[in-house]
Amino acid sequence: MEFFRLSKTFPVEEKYSLIDQGRRSSRSVAANISEAWRKRRYPASFISKLNDAEGEAAETQVWLQFTVDSSYANAEVSRAIYAEYDSIIAMLVNMQNHPEDWTLTKR
Repeated sequence: MEFFRLSKTFPVEEKYSLIDQGRRSSRSVAANISEAWRKRRYPASFISKLNDAEGEAAETQVWLQFTVDSSYANAEVSRAIYAEYDSIIAMLVNMQNHPEDWTLTKR
């Protein structure tokens, strides 16, 4: 949601590129995590969806870099959001490396 709020201030000419792409990737992080959670009965599917979420989070970081490079956003604000995505990526990687802590197993 932070990227969405930030993108409301971007110039209208970015509507169909930077804004749409950044909003799509940032929303996709949450959607992929949700889907991973629902697939936790199947470790490979769980890991795959977390990997997708990780990729979307990294893509959002790229769009954040573009916002600063294009002078559309304050560097400090973008850095803070970027750092949040670093934390999310770290959590996703940890979950991928230790799926047994998160997936459902037959007992």
